[in-house]
Amino acid sequence: MPPPPGQASARHILVASEKDCEDLKQQIASGADFADLAAKHSKCPSGKRGGELGTFGKGQMVKEFETVVFSAPVGEVQGPIKTDFGYHLIEVTARS
Repeated sequence: MPPPPGQASARHILVASEKDCEDLKQQIASGADFADLAAKHSKCPSGKRGGELGTFGKGQMVKEFETVVFSAPVGEVQGPIKTDFGYHLIEVTARS
């Protein structure tokens, strides 16, 4: 079921360094499972859920994160995206 209008669903992996983020992105491009990598490597509590952040609207995430989530193609892994929390790989799973 798609999220309500003006909302998106996404998952992410949060790590401390740009290099770690790039390494994980390469592993995903080579066929590794996003959720498995999130569970093993993400510094965010969402890692336990495969990086799933659920559904949210504009204004609920930091600017750099929100910009990607509301503009990137659904289903493509984006990153590294730097925020005050670290470096993210982000995959938009749905948007309306």
